[in-house]
Amino acid sequence: MIRHVAIIGAGLIGASWAALFLSKGLRVTVCDPAQTALDKLAPFITAAWQDLAQLDDIAAAPPFDRLHVTQEIAAASLGADMVQECGPDRIAIKRQIVAQIETSLAPGAIIASSTSSLMASDIQDGAKHPERILVAHPMNPPHLVPLVELVAGRATDPEKVDTLRAFYDSIGRVTVVVQKERVGHLANRLTSALYREAVSLVAEGVATVADVDRAIAHGPGLRWAFMGPHLTYHLGGGAGGYRHYLDHLGPTQVARWADQTAPELTPDLIETLVAGIEAATEGESTADLARRRDAALVALAKLKRTLGA
Repeated sequence: MIRHVAIIGAGLIGASWAALFLSKGLRVTVCDPAQTALDKLAPFITAAWQDLAQLDDIAAAPPFDRLHVTQEIAAASLGADMVQECGPDRIAIKRQIVAQIETSLAPGAIIASSTSSLMASDIQDGAKHPERILVAHPMNPPHLVPLVELVAGRATDPEKVDTLRAFYDSIGRVTVVVQKERVGHLANRLTSALYREAVSLVAEGVATVADVDRAIAHGPGLRWAFMGPHLTYHLGGGAGGYRHYLDHLGPTQVARWADQTAPELTPDLIETLVAGIEAATEGESTADLARRRDAALVALAKLKRTLGA
């Protein structure tokens, strides 16, 4: 049973994991080599707690007596049942982190990497116990967005995948098990495909940054909060369902696929994108935008629970 989690990295993802794990009654040890990152941890958890309290029956204040911080990876890993690794997404650093974790982590404990793009097989390379290493990738912020993607590497013990799936499910996450390793796993590949087209449309002068975002937020994004693309198009086929849609409208999808190209991210295009988002947000700070996003995520989570979606 996983009761004590070590988190390596106290950035946005690591801090968010910490808030979630504490809200579920776990002991949490957070490690980061930067004291400035550790100093920001308690304020982040306190702010996140207000959102978490709207979703679950938890204590009025964060149980900081169950939170421990350190700058030493080996010290953080000692006695942990699982390590949620949230270090920089560079393979050499991941392997260094794993090597330090393994100096003190019990052989049967699991190492779950939050990596957004790297593959578990590459992270396992050189590890003493590669069988207990896998990817457990969340979406930002993980304390409010429930998806966790589990991806095994070549050496991963299937029982470790089952153990982690049961663990994340038990704390209210929605897990998917990716069947094959690919760069970016599943969700990030889907979002990257959409983002590629979003950038391309701006680069080609088809739409502004603001209108691209508006089109998603007030169009397909509303449906995607409740169903994925396959089910969306199944309903798009009317009484005939998905088969009718693919038989009759599939060719229009193929035509659009053929017309889509990958943009070149030039310095000029970067300036256009940045200027576009600055105009769209009208100077609102990223902190204020994140607060509005989180409030919306809480409201959406409540609605989905009400609807059983």
